[in-house]
Amino acid sequence: DDGTVDFKDTLAPDSCRPWVALERRELRINPNSKYRYRLEVTPPAGTPARECRFALMIEGLDITAVDQGLFKFPVSGRIGVIAYVQVGGAAPRLEIGKASVRDGKAGAQPVVAVTNVGNATGRLEGFLTAVDAAGTEIELAPENSPILPGATRPIALLPVVEEGKKVPVFQYPLVVKGTVEWGKNRETLELRFAR
Repeated sequence: DDGTVDFKDTLAPDSCRPWVALERRELRINPNSKYRYRLEVTPPAGTPARECRFALMIEGLDITAVDQGLFKFPVSGRIGVIAYVQVGGAAPRLEIGKASVRDGKAGAQPVVAVTNVGNATGRLEGFLTAVDAAGTEIELAPENSPILPGATRPIALLPVVEEGKKVPVFQYPLVVKGTVEWGKNRETLELRFAR
């Protein structure tokens, strides 16, 4: 719920990691180079509809020192690339729930509770039109957070702002209309957000 990730190296019960074949476990890439990396996921025959979710962890073996004037600091990095593989017709089924307002870093934000009753991870997409109490029209889009199967997650509706422009301040109540989608599904919304 707080957006953090907990990676475990031990094999979890019912893990799909044994289905994943990697091109190689280690490779050397020169600075400013590219490498196309292949992997293959092969579920066993008869696997019921489900999601296979895993992470490819990319990290350097050498710790380099970054020179900051008088001091050198050791630096190493790790990048996690999350893969979501839908097996046997698995799919998200998202249900839009309660509309509310929460205080965030950028002030009060309209939020919808989204529940995934499907068997695969989903993400809301789309553009919505909001009209605030002053009659100002604002374009909103759902934040790009994954909603795991069986989970309910608050999804903020964020203003779509051109680069270099100021984020608008809403005057509540806010009426929001438009269509959101996930996968092949679409849902038309008409919501009211009040403080």
